[in-house]
Amino acid sequence: MLTNLLIVLPIFALIFAGWIARKSGALGPNATREVNRLVVYLALPALLFDIMANAKIDQIWQPGFILAFSAGCAVIFVGTLFWRVAKGRHLADAAVDALNASYANTGFVGFPLVLSLVGDSGMAPTLIATILTVCVLFAVAIILVEGGLQSETRHRDIAFKTFASLCKNPLLVAPVLGAIFMLSGWGLPQPVHAFLKLLSGAASPCALIALGLFLAGPQAATAANRLSTTGILVALKLIAHPLVTWVVAGPLLGLPAGSVHVAVLLATLPTGTGPFMLAEFYNREASLTGRVVLLSTTLSILTISAYLWIA
Repeated sequence: MLTNLLIVLPIFALIFAGWIARKSGALGPNATREVNRLVVYLALPALLFDIMANAKIDQIWQPGFILAFSAGCAVIFVGTLFWRVAKGRHLADAAVDALNASYANTGFVGFPLVLSLVGDSGMAPTLIATILTVCVLFAVAIILVEGGLQSETRHRDIAFKTFASLCKNPLLVAPVLGAIFMLSGWGLPQPVHAFLKLLSGAASPCALIALGLFLAGPQAATAANRLSTTGILVALKLIAHPLVTWVVAGPLLGLPAGSVHVAVLLATLPTGTGPFMLAEFYNREASLTGRVVLLSTTLSILTISAYLWIA
């Protein structure tokens, strides 16, 4: 438990720093959106491009692990999406909620946690999970949000406007360009690589500070009537997600014990900052998402420890 606490402590510190900055007046009421736009338009695209461009085919091609982790994410995402739509939520809101329940914080928490508990052998699966979560799952959510926000009645018009919006979205363009670069076999020049590392390094810290800024604002205080939904989404992320991943990786696919352990461990991670960035950028479910990120990160100290005790 101490290991888990030490890993997630910087997350709370950055959120608290944003909260203090807003409450003290050091940053104004527009800071949340501006910091988040910095992440969406600059830092996160740099991170997505860097991840894809520097990935190695032989390192990330682990079909069994890819299928197990993808299936776990997909079951939770699709199930949550249908549940929220059935409850009358707008498709864009339901897509953000589904992302809340299935988006593991593999980058900020996953790498240090797996390295400390599994060692170097767990780094490749963690990279795979990061690509699947940050690039693939995130892209699916963006497509659904963009599609849900189009108001035309004709399907052709909706499809055209959605496609046009997606082509201009840096969070989709960046990983696609990175994948093309990876498949080309070219290496990034050192100055470009250094630039991407510097810029992408701002993604997680700025997103967490933006979350703290948001939680300190008046809009967060008016959303207490949706605590039950928050609890359900957190339970889906911390309990249902790892359970489904274990069923797929173990009983269904029969993966080696080590691969099953890493897949489930990554699925137990709390909700990352990606859903909050998306929710704040599109102004959909930001209050709910902020609470899910904060609560799931807090409770993950207990749930990850419980899983490690069982395993």
